[in-house]
Amino acid sequence: MVKEYITKSAEETIAIGVKIGKLLQISDVVLLTGDLSAGKTTLTKGIGSALQVTKVINSPTFTIVKEYKGFYPLYHLDLYRLNGLNQDFDLEEFIGGDGVCVIEWPNQVEELLPKEFLEVSLERINEFERKIVISSKGKHYEEVVMKL
Repeated sequence: MVKEYITKSAEETIAIGVKIGKLLQISDVVLLTGDLSAGKTTLTKGIGSALQVTKVINSPTFTIVKEYKGFYPLYHLDLYRLNGLNQDFDLEEFIGGDGVCVIEWPNQVEELLPKEFLEVSLERINEFERKIVISSKGKHYEEVVMKL
């Protein structure tokens, strides 16, 4: 199942994230794809808002993972620079755990990803507009997309 949106502002992108976040459960995985400045972290702000995260959500580009406390934990991963690191990274620590896992640049660890997930592709149309395509992989995530 696939749903598509065009947002005309960061606030509208955040609102889509809120809709998604309200439907997520513990151990859910959301993969975010899109070029730099496509709105991946902006969408994550909405997911965090729905999970009652009160801390400011910003990109974990240089830290790789940021954990936010909310209704339940939000693990925000940015794997863009992962290939350049000389360290082992244990994705299993965050997937299937006690919170929601949002992964930017998941193509860096495709072999470690779960079989089921929600994928959100973001495309920058211009400075303000974004095309957002939400697709499901697995029955649970099909239900999430249907409810959006």
